Amino acid sequence: MSLKHPYTCAIARSINILGDKWSLLILRDVILHKKSRFKEFKNSKEKIATNILSNRLKSLMEEGLLEKLDPSGTKKSTRYLATSKGIFSLPIIIDLYLFSIESIDESVLDESQINIKHEITSNRNLFEEKRKAEYFTFIEELAKSILS
Repeated sequence: MSLKHPYTCAIARSINILGDKWSLLILRDVILHKKSRFKEFKNSKEKIATNILSNRLKSLMEEGLLEKLDPSGTKKSTRYLATSKGIFSLPIIIDLYLFSIESIDESVLDESQINIKHEITSNRNLFEEKRKAEYFTFIEELAKSILS
């Protein structure tokens, strides 16, 4: 993405890249929930519109946060994977989570969400490192399955 006006503030630059909710939710789904297919993103509970999803995936790829893996050249085989730059967004996602989780009544959370809440709030750094490791394992297993 070429910039008409170069940014002199890192926060303004970051907001330009990640400032819409969909980009961060897609990155959340990729890194934390290991979603990698268009249909999986489309079926997320936030119900993103198809045209917005397509635009955000394209934008995230242009910014180098996601890469497209297309092993057989069909839409069904296409997968979107976080790059190392994309994985750097995980602390931002966790910070946003921590910013508001205490204001959400646990009675509206399912068991998985409650477990995540307790994991993050008890040891944020361990949660982050564990999720990164799990994502790298997911990518390795995906690569093996494609090469088989």
